[in-house]
Amino acid sequence: MDRPLDPDTLAHRLADVYVALGPVYRKVARIVERDQSVMRMSVGVRAVLDQLRREGELTVPQMARTQDLSRQFVQRMVNDAGEAGFVELIANPAHRRSSLVRLTSDGRDAIEAVAAREHRLMGRVGGDITGGQLDATMQVLTHMLEALSEIEQHSAP
Repeated sequence: MDRPLDPDTLAHRLADVYVALGPVYRKVARIVERDQSVMRMSVGVRAVLDQLRREGELTVPQMARTQDLSRQFVQRMVNDAGEAGFVELIANPAHRRSSLVRLTSDGRDAIEAVAAREHRLMGRVGGDITGGQLDATMQVLTHMLEALSEIEQHSAP
C-alpha cells in the first residue's frame, strides 16, 4: 500500500511535476496559437469562452480570479471576444458597475467547435491511462494549486 511521502521526498517529486507541466502547457498553447486561424481566436479568448461555456455568465473580475489572471488582461480578452461577436455584456443585477459577460450564439458555436477539436486531439494521447491515474493526477494538481494559493496569500506584501 502506498503511504504519504515525507516532506523532503514530496518536495522533490512535486518539483518533477512542475518541470513536466511547463512544457505540456507551452506545447498546448503553441498548438492553439498555431491553429488560431482555424479557431478564429487567441489562447486568451479561448480561455474566456471556455470558462463562460462551463460556468455561465460571469463578470470580468470573477473570470480573472478563477483563472488567476489580471483583470486588465481578462478585460482585453473580453473586448477581443466582443469585437469578434463571441460575447456580449449584459446588466448585472448584483452589481451595477460590473457587467456580466455572456456567450453569444456565435461564441457558443465557436467554443464548442474548438472543444470538440481538442477532444479529438486529446483522444489521441493513448498510453493506456486509467481513470484512477487521471483522478490521482487531478488530486495532486488540485492540492498543489491550493497550497500555492495559500503560500501566495501569506507571503503577499
